[in-house]
Amino acid sequence: MTTKDKYTQVPEPYAWEVPSAGDARFTWEYDEGRSRLLSLYQKGKDKQWDAQSRIDWSLDVDPMNPVGMPDEFHPLFGSPAWESADEKRRAEMRQHNQAWNFSQFLHGEQGAMVCAAKIVEVVPDLDAKFYAATQTMDEARHVEAFSRFLQEKIGLVYPINSNLSALLADTLSDSRWDMPYLGMQVLIEGLALAAFGVQRDLAPEGSLAKQLLAYVMQDEARHVAFGRISLKDYYSELTTAERDDREEFVVDACYLMRDRFRGEEVMETLGLNVKECAEWVDHSPLMIQFRSHLFSRIVPIVKDIGLWGDRVQKAFRDMGVHDMADLNIEALMKADEDQAESLDKAHAEMAARATEVDEVIAAGMS
Repeated sequence: MTTKDKYTQVPEPYAWEVPSAGDARFTWEYDEGRSRLLSLYQKGKDKQWDAQSRIDWSLDVDPMNPVGMPDEFHPLFGSPAWESADEKRRAEMRQHNQAWNFSQFLHGEQGAMVCAAKIVEVVPDLDAKFYAATQTMDEARHVEAFSRFLQEKIGLVYPINSNLSALLADTLSDSRWDMPYLGMQVLIEGLALAAFGVQRDLAPEGSLAKQLLAYVMQDEARHVAFGRISLKDYYSELTTAERDDREEFVVDACYLMRDRFRGEEVMETLGLNVKECAEWVDHSPLMIQFRSHLFSRIVPIVKDIGLWGDRVQKAFRDMGVHDMADLNIEALMKADEDQAESLDKAHAEMAARATEVDEVIAAGMS
């Protein structure tokens, strides 16, 4: 059985070809490079993991609520569509909403894999090429893990959202070497980190979804740091016109990403009143708060790398996220990494206890 059998609607065309611009750059300078990037590269090597063995795929998952999300966090909770639905219909709404979310995570991770490979090709510095090579492997692992979760545990896959595909196309078709960094490392990865975090924190302890999201986020925290390090120095040297151009890209991309999380495809697939449901999602206090939270990583990073002109600030005020500029991004990233380490520690302790029990049983039998 192929993924095509799992799609709610088979993508047409089934393979997406995006024109990619930019020169392949070689460097003959093999010095040690920037210590910050090289330490990140070392960390990337040290933190490689196997999605087959680190995640406990034997755990049961309810396909109708695969993340174990409380109903209060469903985007249509309390809406006329939700209130008029019986339990069977609500279960279907849960399944499709979470399948749609994880499908966008899956497609975004493939986009990240392609962008990381492009960064290896176009970035001029060897230290950045080194780290981007480790990130390409990270993203391949994430694609593997999200694909397995969708196909084996949910049994349902949605095509890529049009806003996400538009942002990926814009990122890949730009010939400037810094744009894959800005589009993917800062914006798409920053948004993904926040979205992953919401679902990770709502997922029950010990669940498969919590493991998957926590381990992916451990990698993503490094990826966002890579974008910050690589762009901060470069953007300080841009002309006003060059900086204005990139700030325009940031504003347009942020509006695209904000609108990405309406989920009209789910409404259409389930035969709901799309206009009525979309208006509910746009005005629901919970969803407004959720969409704002999605920018908790992006806003402080955009400020940190120096793209903090009037147009960017005006857009963030319009979205209600300007105050996030003062969040401690280092503390947020460390918390993401610590969650994965805590899970590993808990799993090791459980394995040790299981071994002790087995040894006691074996001793008693002998």
